[in-house]
Amino acid sequence: MIKNKRVARYLKGYLFILPNFIGFFVFMALPIIMGFVISFTDYNGFSQFNFVGLKNYINMFQDEYFRVSLRNNVVYTLVTVPGTIVFALLLAMAVNQGIKGSGLFKTMFFLPNISSMVAVGIVWSMIFNPTVGPLNQLLRAVGMENPPMWISSTSTALGSIMLVAIWKQAGYYMIILLAGLQSIPSQLYEASAIDGAGPVQKFFKVTLPMLSPTMFMVTILCIINSFQVFDLVNIMTAGGPGRSTNVLVFRIYQEGFQKLQFGYASSMAYFLFLLVMIITIIQFRGQKKWVNYM
Repeated sequence: MIKNKRVARYLKGYLFILPNFIGFFVFMALPIIMGFVISFTDYNGFSQFNFVGLKNYINMFQDEYFRVSLRNNVVYTLVTVPGTIVFALLLAMAVNQGIKGSGLFKTMFFLPNISSMVAVGIVWSMIFNPTVGPLNQLLRAVGMENPPMWISSTSTALGSIMLVAIWKQAGYYMIILLAGLQSIPSQLYEASAIDGAGPVQKFFKVTLPMLSPTMFMVTILCIINSFQVFDLVNIMTAGGPGRSTNVLVFRIYQEGFQKLQFGYASSMAYFLFLLVMIITIIQFRGQKKWVNYM
């Protein structure tokens, strides 16, 4: 009798989580599994599933467009991740000082993060317009004869997008880092001051070590987001000029939804998944050398 009551209680519990489980399986697990299966076919959305083995994965590394996209994405990651973290940390430290108007300061830098990416992309495209954009007009007004072409030039387009990305996402990471800064015990700063430590020594000997768990989490989030960049590229440059701003997710979008090569696009998507997973595992392995969990 007692056993039957226990089974009935367990069944009730499982019935409560059943809707969520079904939703997760239908909208998350099933598309992931189907994507992996499709990556071994030549499926184009209308044809049958013809198994082609590893052909899509082999073609991927022979595809010059894919190699360019991968290179652009690596450059984007190497610049935006440290750029965002340093900028966000500076903002967090400035707000943490409790200066007058810090609340307004915090809101001002967090606003871009909650703004629509479409609106941000359109506004910055207007700002970067090489002929009528306010940025180049300002540069000409201060005497620069040949200001940069920004998103209209192959040499500056990717850098322009990286600049916007750092500006937009720094506010979000500022809030996370600010929470980390405020969790550092003030006694540590008082003890270091008694030992004669200056501001620089306090930063490197107290702030950074105590903030390392937060920095570790921010770094992982930043790297994952950097490999998922798509909307800014699509809105501001559509991968151009040339292929100078074509990144991995945009390349997947081109193959999947413009050329209807879903099999090939799925193989690139799984390569991206594997790449991000390997980088994350390396980060978790390497954290023991610099993250301080006191």
